[in-house]
Amino acid sequence: MKIHEHQARQILHDAGVPVPPGVVIESIEAAAGAYKQVVSDAGLGEKGLAVVKAQVHAGGRGKAGFVKLVRSAEEATDAARFMLSNRMVSPQTGAEGLDVRKLLIAAGVDIAKEYYLAITTDRATRRNVLIASSEGGVEIEQVAEDKPDAILKEPIHPTMGLQAHQARRLAFKLGFTGKQVNEATKIMLALARVYDERDCSLAEINPLIVTPPTDEHPDGRVMAIDAKFSFDENAMFRQKAIADMFDPTEENPSELRAHKFGLSYIAMDGNIGCLVNGAGLAMSTMDIIKHHGGEPANFLDVGGGASEEAVTEGFRIILSDQAVKGVLVNIFGGIMRCDVIAQAIVNAAKEVGFKVPLVVRLEGTNVESGRKILEDAKSSIPTMQAALDLEDAAKKVTAAIAS
Repeated sequence: MKIHEHQARQILHDAGVPVPPGVVIESIEAAAGAYKQVVSDAGLGEKGLAVVKAQVHAGGRGKAGFVKLVRSAEEATDAARFMLSNRMVSPQTGAEGLDVRKLLIAAGVDIAKEYYLAITTDRATRRNVLIASSEGGVEIEQVAEDKPDAILKEPIHPTMGLQAHQARRLAFKLGFTGKQVNEATKIMLALARVYDERDCSLAEINPLIVTPPTDEHPDGRVMAIDAKFSFDENAMFRQKAIADMFDPTEENPSELRAHKFGLSYIAMDGNIGCLVNGAGLAMSTMDIIKHHGGEPANFLDVGGGASEEAVTEGFRIILSDQAVKGVLVNIFGGIMRCDVIAQAIVNAAKEVGFKVPLVVRLEGTNVESGRKILEDAKSSIPTMQAALDLEDAAKKVTAAIAS
């Protein structure tokens, strides 16, 4: 589960990480007041620097024009008008872009140096790992590819957690000096604590910054000015405060609809819909469709005990995608008997009303009975074909949409 930047900043603030003041708005009219509040809270004066940021679950905001620096209430209002009146289009949104419903107006800070800091799980070592770089504020994936030595990693003990000496050593390696070392160490320890306590799958600060020296802070200050968090959805039963941060307007409507019926659905860019029981089988199904020249339109796992209601809803979700020109159903009857699922498929197909080719492959318990049910239903579902195996199914569905 993802949350917005302003929510991530609040989590960091609550954990003791220094974050510039910010206000979230949902209307153009609120921009001027929000600007005045944040520059006042930060002690920046009447024409202080602030930043207006679109709150969407996608990157590339700056290049798309949805992060703007402003120095007056009028400029903040103009920025808000642009962002709330236009869809944001970036490499991560696709050509259709995203509606912007919320903006973060935050106090600006002078930046002397930017860093990257994150915690995630290293599947190879089966441990959480603290990742850091002295080259923050840019595409960290590109840094990792071009300059792998610039990425530092510190494994976190599964029971003892991140130790102070580890964080301190990493702070020195990153080039922090003077009081910056203690400030950076505290931030790393706080981030590790949040990651563990909130059941995160990713906790990222990018950039973590050092401000220029001042009389009050001769070594500058270490602060977080942007953050991203993702959480383990399986842990939301014990993370009510996090679950309450979920924003359904940022999710694919079909994926939300599928979730209500216990289905795992992910939309893709192809034209062959897939309805499969089992995540591994679903991925194999998409692979073999690609192998035979087709393009899968989705990942859809109905689970091992798919009900007729779930299968029917799965068909509805697949066919709601106007790009779908054919559907492949691939069922292995282990827990679920093939005759039961075959009848569910037939009933669901009749209810939904198929106008595109439907290819069904069944294997497993009571497979012969299931195939007979499909054969008997051919006259009422003329677009349906039965397949003997997965390769046969992939060939048939790709041929059907090509004809």
